[in-house]
Amino acid sequence: MARRPADPLRRWGRLRTAVQFAFAALTNGYAAGFARGTIYKGPTKTICLPGLSCYSCPGALGACPIGAFQAVLADRNHWFAFYVAGFLMLVGACLGRLVCGWLCPFGLLQDLLYRIPLGKKRKTLPWDRWLRFLKYGVLIAFVIVLPLSVLDLVGQGQPWFCKWICPSGTLLAGLPLVAANPGLRQAVSWLFGWKTALLLGIVTLSVWFYRPFCRYLCPLGAIYGLFNPIALYRYELDPQRCTGCGSCRQACPMDIPVHQSPNSPECIRCGRCRKACPHGAIRRAPFSAGQPAGRQTDKPSP
Repeated sequence: MARRPADPLRRWGRLRTAVQFAFAALTNGYAAGFARGTIYKGPTKTICLPGLSCYSCPGALGACPIGAFQAVLADRNHWFAFYVAGFLMLVGACLGRLVCGWLCPFGLLQDLLYRIPLGKKRKTLPWDRWLRFLKYGVLIAFVIVLPLSVLDLVGQGQPWFCKWICPSGTLLAGLPLVAANPGLRQAVSWLFGWKTALLLGIVTLSVWFYRPFCRYLCPLGAIYGLFNPIALYRYELDPQRCTGCGSCRQACPMDIPVHQSPNSPECIRCGRCRKACPHGAIRRAPFSAGQPAGRQTDKPSP
């Protein structure tokens, strides 16, 4: 009996997962750090990584842009993070939220949790329309305003998002370091308990709701999402091919009506909408910029 061809969406999902695993291993693969319970402090640690990757993770070979941005803002000897701001603008202008869909380790974790066959799956939480604005509040308050305005006696601020919220830091840095260092286990306070509880809440929600942290809380996703409409890598809709059938929204894990808003700030560029469109109406820019509307092949390229 002839083998049935694999579902294109399934094959595309496997490719994306492989890229996510490869990038996570490449950027957080310092095995000696996990074995010793220490933080890598080599020369690459001054280089920002595009995704949410904690500086204090024992395996991290680079720095998280959100953590680096806060560290500079909170430093009394500096007033702006030019390198980090430039890095965020460059990555956002080139890729937009493709980073979230393909390169973020904590995004990969949420993807894997959502695949657990347990109960009814949903794409969004109730009141999604309003909750999605929370991440902009987190960006403004915890990443910018509080590190600049709440200072100690010597004029030093704190990295508020990293200290009070970041679940990626708790998972990849806090828990491994506390587990490997008895001295740290004796020094943990209620703050570590709060962050662990927050991580458990996000992990639990991720089993039934698709990427709740990315959708509602991540300040890095908020920044990159603002670049989606103008990023070099963006989506274009061919109105001559689009029939408004809704296949793109049905396939979209972020529940975006792609045929109406192909460059929504919520889009993580997973590519499922393009694979699911039966008419090849969704194209990638700038790679399809030279193709006249309605002349591309019926089977869009990956």
